[in-house]
Amino acid sequence: MTRRVVVMMLVPVPWSPPGVALPAWRAALAEDLADLLARLAQAEAAIAATPADRELAEEIAWPGMRIYEIPQLTVLPVLRAAAADGFEQAAVIAADAPDVPGMILGKLLSPLENKAVAVAPGGPGGGLLGMATSLPAPDWLADHDLDTGSAQLLRRTAPAPGEVTSTPMWRRMRGPGDLATLDVALEGWDNTRALLGG
Repeated sequence: MTRRVVVMMLVPVPWSPPGVALPAWRAALAEDLADLLARLAQAEAAIAATPADRELAEEIAWPGMRIYEIPQLTVLPVLRAAAADGFEQAAVIAADAPDVPGMILGKLLSPLENKAVAVAPGGPGGGLLGMATSLPAPDWLADHDLDTGSAQLLRRTAPAPGEVTSTPMWRRMRGPGDLATLDVALEGWDNTRALLGG
């Protein structure tokens, strides 16, 4: 069985809803995603954080969940750490998508049987929800962050454009307009829901 890991990256969160402190909002978003990843059946879960966010990572991590300390919030340091741990496939996901369905994450990993890299767009706010690749990562894979990355950016360095495939998008909580897209009927995202008053 292929050893897979899904790593949530503690990306910056530039805003919070009125009346909600930014640190509490950011922690709630990340904790909800950590809870989802911890229940994945087909992959292990991990957290990637800069030294400044190590404390938050330890606070939200489930027992036994790996924490990768990285120098900057880009994907290649995360992929190298996952490869060093013996994983054969890895996905890196932004930690500001508290309600992402597990199915979206599965669709990010599934193309790796015949594609080098898969990316999930981050919705109207741009950037990527996440990206996935087999390990070790291809030599041609350009380092990038999830806020500015795109399939087009990665195709520029790929030996053939078809090596990079796009999977279904899922928006991130990147601004006030994204609040209205949270589906109260969807299970999960309990910490985010609590901060918004249930």
